[in-house]
Amino acid sequence: MNWSRREWVRNCAGLCLGAAFDARSQQQPRSGFVKTSGKNLVTPVGEKLRLRGINLGNWFEPEGYMFLFEGGPQSPREIEAFFNELIGPSAAADFWKEYRRRYITEKDIQFIHRSGLNSVRIPLHYKYFQPGSGGFEVLDPVIGWCRQAGIWVLLDMHCAPGGQTGTNIDDSWGYPWLYESDRNQELTCAVWKHIAGHYRDEPIVLGYDLLNEPIPHYPRLRQYNPKLEPLLRRITAAIREVDSNHAIFLEAAQWDSNFEVFGPPFDHNLVYEFHKYWTAPTQAVIQQYLDYRDRYNVPIWLGESGENKDEWIEQFVKVLERNDIGWCFWPYKKMEKTSCMVSIPKPVHWDDITKFAAMPTGTGNAEKRIAARPSLDHSREAANDLLDKISLAKCRVNTGYLQALGLRT
Repeated sequence: MNWSRREWVRNCAGLCLGAAFDARSQQQPRSGFVKTSGKNLVTPVGEKLRLRGINLGNWFEPEGYMFLFEGGPQSPREIEAFFNELIGPSAAADFWKEYRRRYITEKDIQFIHRSGLNSVRIPLHYKYFQPGSGGFEVLDPVIGWCRQAGIWVLLDMHCAPGGQTGTNIDDSWGYPWLYESDRNQELTCAVWKHIAGHYRDEPIVLGYDLLNEPIPHYPRLRQYNPKLEPLLRRITAAIREVDSNHAIFLEAAQWDSNFEVFGPPFDHNLVYEFHKYWTAPTQAVIQQYLDYRDRYNVPIWLGESGENKDEWIEQFVKVLERNDIGWCFWPYKKMEKTSCMVSIPKPVHWDDITKFAAMPTGTGNAEKRIAARPSLDHSREAANDLLDKISLAKCRVNTGYLQALGLRT
């Protein structure tokens, strides 16, 4: 059957029209999957599972700072447009296809396993997980390598239709349009239903992280706080239409920090997630999450942290471990910087590339950009060298970062 995009959304998201979750209408959960049990996650054999993981960021959703773009392109859309300008649209399309194929390989997953981690969180861009978009062709092999290595996988919607943050990290248009657009909410439900239908029988996938860091802390955007939990219910209902096996991970408002937006749990298999950056590494900053865990007898989990000195990371890990909280730090891999597990060496001509990337765009600056742009030969060499240097064999292992996380070096 050949469906139009609109027909596909309507068929996939039919349940989204009802916001409430009705447990009586669901399939019975199968054994063999990670699930919640009181304040804990438990494995299929009933053992307590404390997650220790790393985020595979900059893979499906490139971010400017991970390419050393201090100015210029920051969001996936902007970075893709820059590469179109740099090496041409056809060559750029081939570059990104190869980039996604090479960025995370079986050797990366084996390295993560050998380091002592037991899980990864994979940030996704919704555009790759609509029918015919090719995302599963890239993701499925990684799921298979994780299964072989015993690495649990959490799938995270980092870039939702319309954008849940309005910033570069969700590839949005400068405002969190997701909360203003029923069409985008319907598409979000449809994409999640499509993903859940694909992985509903995959036990190494431990769950679905519905929306990454929704609603920034900016005062004007707090008007959307009351809309967040109803939207999370709506997405959960769509997933439960096809998958009753996997846990649902919920993130709070204000960059996933404000649990006051949550009421009592509305599903039988929920994990409540928080993120913490650039705070004191003390119990005081996580106390509200501990209180929520105690109040409702549900698991909590740190889905992102890091981008800090190794000493800070080491202190914060100790606080999390002392309070029996699983964690997943950010990120696994990025260019040059040491606040990650492995660093990508700077490609040839990259200083010229980043200088060009920082120049103002627009018609009024076109002549200056043409004059200042790197040669096409140098641009192609830089892109090809980047594809070579993102492989684990060419990356530098950051021993201090691994030691801060308590990992094997």
